[in-house]
Amino acid sequence: MFKRQTEGSVICTSCGVLVGVRDETCYNCGRRNPGMWGYGPALRRLGHDMGFVPFVIGATVTLYVVSLLLSGMNMQTMLSPSTPILFLLGASGTIPVFEFDRWWTVLTAGWLHAGVLHVLFNVLWIRQLAPAVADLYGPGRMVIIYTAAGVVGFVASSVAGLYLAGVPIIGGGGFSVGASAPIFGLLGALFYYGRRTGNSHVREAGLQYALFLGVFGLIFPGIDNWAHAGGFAGGFLTGAILDPMTRERIDHLAMAVGCLAITVLAFIASIIDGLPVVMQ
Repeated sequence: MFKRQTEGSVICTSCGVLVGVRDETCYNCGRRNPGMWGYGPALRRLGHDMGFVPFVIGATVTLYVVSLLLSGMNMQTMLSPSTPILFLLGASGTIPVFEFDRWWTVLTAGWLHAGVLHVLFNVLWIRQLAPAVADLYGPGRMVIIYTAAGVVGFVASSVAGLYLAGVPIIGGGGFSVGASAPIFGLLGALFYYGRRTGNSHVREAGLQYALFLGVFGLIFPGIDNWAHAGGFAGGFLTGAILDPMTRERIDHLAMAVGCLAITVLAFIASIIDGLPVVMQ
């Protein structure tokens, strides 16, 4: 999968022109090491041939199943992982972030879910929205948006829980999990794309879905509205930084792999740090 190319031509990771795989700088844009040590083609295949979208969906479902198995398959936790297991794996919110200093959980919480309907509806939204964002921004930039939106969403939720604890609807989350924050980030990115390109259909679709889900969150209890709002803002801002009017570069695919690698490290840190707490 990550076989290195040692001869021939590759596409510059910055400007997209053909350069020699051993060239030190790109003759067109001046980028140093335009072939990324020969690994540029492998990263391009990772983004387009293997697909980040199936990976996001598969990893989300797998982590839900793992959390169920670790919780024990009894009648009380048959479809809902236990709170200690979610804490162990990387639930975020005011309690983990501020009381236990588990700040890295803003990376992991978006991959965890508290129940079968929770994961089912979120996976359906990911399946609908992630391919659309990948088509407009590129699969690598979709992963960057997904990761950044989750971080911003769970930071917002944790901070709101610290300062607005006990306030109905806008009180933030003591414990928070779910892909809703990054999903709202995908909607924010779609909304920005519509504004940037003048595509009213995409802009209105992104805004209408966000408003619909936002109203749903205000009506029903137990919804982390700060994670939703923060996720939308994070996706909008990340979409603006990445600029959908420019082509996706191999640099973006490398950054996407980096986002996934950092998230894996965050899961490892969560388990190592959380085991003593859960075992007490």
